[in-house]
Amino acid sequence: MGFLDVQEVSHIYFLKQSRTPALLDISLSIEEGEFVSILGPSGCGKTTLLSIIAGIIKPTMGTVRLENELISIEDKKTGYMLQQDYLFPWKTIEENILLGLKLTGQLNEETKKRTLNLLPKMGLYSVEKQYPSQLSGGMRQRVALVRTLATDPKLLLLDEPFSALDFQTKLKLEDLVFQTLKQFHKTAVLVTHDIGEAIAMSDRVFLLSNGPGTIHRIFDIPEPLKSLTPFEARNHEKYNELFHIIWKEMESLEENNEYRRTSFEV
Repeated sequence: MGFLDVQEVSHIYFLKQSRTPALLDISLSIEEGEFVSILGPSGCGKTTLLSIIAGIIKPTMGTVRLENELISIEDKKTGYMLQQDYLFPWKTIEENILLGLKLTGQLNEETKKRTLNLLPKMGLYSVEKQYPSQLSGGMRQRVALVRTLATDPKLLLLDEPFSALDFQTKLKLEDLVFQTLKQFHKTAVLVTHDIGEAIAMSDRVFLLSNGPGTIHRIFDIPEPLKSLTPFEARNHEKYNELFHIIWKEMESLEENNEYRRTSFEV
């Protein structure tokens, strides 16, 4: 059994007059310290799966265990970082990054000092008394990462955290997040639609099929890439080889989905 175990998870969204299957029989195991990515076509259930792992959604069927314990929304072992930073604009940066500690009853002088010390490690100097509107998008995402790390979660869940950023800032933050998680020995699950990002940051990539999402294929990242930063990995020949393999797999999934949709309409 791994550090994180997802066993036979299926999920259906029920409405008054309809039911929409989102996931079907998902099973995966992640080891402590691993960085994995979940990749797949739009609507394949990537974010639903991440929400189930976070304990936000209870699956229709199946279980999720972290360190052999069933996951729940009250669990303090997970941290969730989203596409938007969701910083409170009326609160200072210091108040924003300490919010999680305050809500979980973990705020004290020691945890406050540890969290404030994370700011300069993220390249954020003398920003404690500033407000989110005074920072760039990339800086706000770094603040969001500090807030996520503040409660010292064992598992980080990243839902397309760089997709709203310009490409140069995105590349810089990929390296920063990668190195930070390695430094603190964190386990992470990244949901992304970006093949390059998944390859550059991960130890393994789980490719989901069209909805309802199932695990279509698992890609192990070659050892030479794992020791490189995401920026360095993008310039390696094995990166390009794997990119084209995954690209073709995703094209095939999209074509199959289009064929099924057209056949249904006819």
